[in-house]
Amino acid sequence: MLTPARRRGHEHLDDPTLDPAVATRSLRDIALANALFGGRRAVLAELDTHFASAAHERVGTLTMLDVGTGLGDIPRAARGHAAARGLTLHTIGLEVNGPLAQAARERAGLVLAGDARALPFATGSVDLITCSQVLHHLDDDDAQALLGELTRVARRGVIVSDLRRSWLAAGLLWCVSFPLRFHPVSRHDGVLSIFRGYTARELTQAVHGATGVRPAVRHRLGWRITAQWSPA
Repeated sequence: MLTPARRRGHEHLDDPTLDPAVATRSLRDIALANALFGGRRAVLAELDTHFASAAHERVGTLTMLDVGTGLGDIPRAARGHAAARGLTLHTIGLEVNGPLAQAARERAGLVLAGDARALPFATGSVDLITCSQVLHHLDDDDAQALLGELTRVARRGVIVSDLRRSWLAAGLLWCVSFPLRFHPVSRHDGVLSIFRGYTARELTQAVHGATGVRPAVRHRLGWRITAQWSPA
C-alpha cells in the first residue's frame, strides 16, 4: 500500500538546456537532502566494509570514482571517513557536462565531464565506484549500460545507492521542502525521483541482469536502498 507503482516522468535536471545556475542551486538542495535524510550516510555505511577490508589487508591507499557526483558532497565525506580509519582515499567525480563538473570541483577535487554509460576509464582501473541517486534517472537500457560500466571499471567493489519508492516519503519531502527553501525545480524533481525509485527486488534484478552478479541489497534509513557487489 505504501509502495506506489514505478513512474517515469521528466525531471528538470535531466534537461541539458536547464540554466546552469538553476541546476547548481538544485544540486545544493540535493546535497542538503543527502545530509539530512540519509543519502550520504547510506553510501558511507557501504564504504565502511571496503575500508575495513583494506585496513585488514594493510592497504593504505584506495581510489574511488563517484559517478553523478553532483556538487561533490559524497567524495568529500568519503575522504574524511577514510582518513578517520587511517586510509588515504583519492577521489574522482564524474558529471554529465562541463558546467556541472566545474561546480563540483570545490568539494570533489578532480571532476571529469563524461557519459556514465561509457566511462572514460580502463577496465579494473579504480578500486571503488559509488553511484548515488543516478540510476532512477535512466531508462532500462541506459541503466543496464551504466551498471555494466560500473562493474567493468571497478577493481574492488561497486556501490549503488538510490531512493526507495514510498507515498509517505514523497509526501514528507514535499512538506519539508518549503521550510528548507528548496528551489521549485528541486521540489518537483525530488518528489518525482521518489516515484522513480526502486524496491529491493527491482534493484537486485537490475544489477543481476546487467552484470550477472547478485548484489547485497539493503534498506537504509530515510527511504534509501543500496546495492553492493564486487566484479565477477
